[in-house]
Amino acid sequence: MAARRARGATKRPPPDPSTTRISGPWRHLDVHANGIRFHVVEATPVATADASVGVDQPLVILLHGFGSFWWSWRHQLRGLSDARVVAVDLRGYGGSDKPPRGYDGWTLAGDVAGLVRALGHETATLVGHADGGLVCWATAVLHPRAVRAIGLVSSPHPVALRASALTRRDQGLALLPCLLRYQPPRWPERTLTRDDGAALEAMVRDRAGNGWIGTEDFAETMHHLRRAIQIPSAAHSALEYQRWAVRSQLRGEGRRFMRSMRRPVAVPVLHMRGDADPYVLADPVHRTQRFAPHGRYVSVAGAGHFAHEENPAAVNEHLTRFIAGGSGGLT
Repeated sequence: MAARRARGATKRPPPDPSTTRISGPWRHLDVHANGIRFHVVEATPVATADASVGVDQPLVILLHGFGSFWWSWRHQLRGLSDARVVAVDLRGYGGSDKPPRGYDGWTLAGDVAGLVRALGHETATLVGHADGGLVCWATAVLHPRAVRAIGLVSSPHPVALRASALTRRDQGLALLPCLLRYQPPRWPERTLTRDDGAALEAMVRDRAGNGWIGTEDFAETMHHLRRAIQIPSAAHSALEYQRWAVRSQLRGEGRRFMRSMRRPVAVPVLHMRGDADPYVLADPVHRTQRFAPHGRYVSVAGAGHFAHEENPAAVNEHLTRFIAGGSGGLT
């Protein structure tokens, strides 16, 4: 028993949410929307803490993917201009609140629509990666008045992704085993957080292109992600996104959600996919054109699943043109 106490005494405490308040050419805000508090990072620091400052510029909201937090958009916070650019820790992640529920498509879309209003704007261009992109699609359909346009990184339309995963062996093998591993209680949380988040880094390595792995930027990012996933309740919240995506398919709410997502998307759409992405393949992107036939679909050379981090120059160029195009489309 004494030996167990000694081992317990040397165990490090879990990281605090403040670990996500990384310094840089941005400022950190706490914004309340849809009943909870969000950690928001704004690209252009100003002299006042009033979140309404900057409403004269178009708002761009960046939404990260699974296992990440706002840091995944560091290159866009530095590289996008002529807009008010903010990156958000989604519900349950990083420095945002981690309520026990609300990880369904309806609530997540309400979070983003609420953030648009809380930041003092009527509309915003939403840009999302993976799970964050699915929130973009949902918000554009369920809260169309709040959305000016959507940009996606490896995030096909949810109906298209589901169809591809269920009918194509290659996409099914890439997507479904991982989703199914996340369904049991408790054990996936332990897997994600043990060994200082080593499993999360292994997942990123599996999905990234070779050009990013081994760089200083990759090492720094893994340091931050591995710490952030160990924040109390962060791993559980992250996994709740994946659990709802699977379990809802067997419930009435999930069927209603997927039916609602079949409505046409009325806003401009830009979809970017790394040409070496082994997780989201080309087929669901092709199927997405049924739901956004006038969208722009581009391939990012040499990038895997994290094109906005692996080839930020190309992604920023596409996003800059897209944002400048305004509500009327692309330039």
